[in-house]
Amino acid sequence: MSQVGARLARESRGQASVELFGALPGLIVLGLVIFQILAVGYAAVLAGSAAEAGALALASGRDAEEGAREAVPGRSRVSMRVAVRGGRVEVRLTPLSPLEAVGRRLEVSAHAALADG
Repeated sequence: MSQVGARLARESRGQASVELFGALPGLIVLGLVIFQILAVGYAAVLAGSAAEAGALALASGRDAEEGAREAVPGRSRVSMRVAVRGGRVEVRLTPLSPLEAVGRRLEVSAHAALADG
């Protein structure tokens, strides 16, 4: 390879490194957004399952709040609120988030109720 060709190859590799470094913040933000979307979806599924478990516990004469909490894994119980009104169990859950303020704004809720009759 000639000296000119070697020099061009080095400059090309350097330019690619600079471009990657410039794109890195965008890739990090994209990763965080994707993580947050998945976390909200997971929290919604957990809230729905917990509300259903709470309603089933209520139907069998057990404590609905305890039944709902037992249906959720440990870390998620910390940010979980359960409300029982009559035959309706409502569960509110804050999804995991790298930014606490964002997680609080994305709180999800689900409810389940006992059927009349």
